[in-house]
This record gives sequence, structure tokens and C-alpha cells, in this order.
Amino acid sequence: MAQQYLPLLVIFAVGTLIALIALALGMIFGPRRPTARKSAPYESGMVPYGPGRRRISVRYYLIAVLFILFDIEVVFVVSWAVVLRKLGMYGLIGMLVFLVVLEIAHLYAWKKGALEWD
Repeated sequence: MAQQYLPLLVIFAVGTLIALIALALGMIFGPRRPTARKSAPYESGMVPYGPGRRRISVRYYLIAVLFILFDIEVVFVVSWAVVLRKLGMYGLIGMLVFLVVLEIAHLYAWKKGALEWD
């Protein structure tokens, strides 16, 4: 049983060794000229304001979850539309159930005001 995992262990060891060698070579031969400007925090080309660990509104996460919801919907609906004729009535009913669940999520988000842009 252990011999079945030996090739996997060898691949993992070789990969780890190559990664460590690459890191070591970068640290040994890489340029090291730290300056105050290089050590300053970088924020999309703008001078950062406030502490780096400030609180972020929950609204940010809500928008991210809504993006994932719409993204998943598009991926499944497009792939379903491509093979609709092969799936037949079973595929149609399955997609209708999926879309009803997604519409419930959309209505919930709309009721909570997540789709309002302030």
C-alpha cells in the first residue's frame, strides 16, 4: 500500500526542493537596496490614507457575494442552453428549479437593499 504513494511523495519532495532552491537563489543573488520609498506601502499608485487594518463595511462582502451569485448563474445558464436539446424535459425542469432558487436569492438581496448604489 505504501509503495503506491511513493511516486507522489517523490514528486512532492522534488517540487518542494525546487521551490526552496529558487527562493534561496533569489535571496542570495537578488538585489537588496532598500530605500524609504521602496519600503512604503503601495495602494494602486495612490498615497494610502489611514491604517492598513481599518474596518471594511459589510456591504463590500455583500457585493462580492452578489457578484459570485450572478457569475454562477451565468455559467450554469449558458452551459445549460448549449445542451438543452440533449437534456430534454428533465433538464428543463432542473434548470427551472435552479432559477427559482436563484430568484429567491435575488429577491432577498433586493429586499435587503443590496442592489442599491449609494
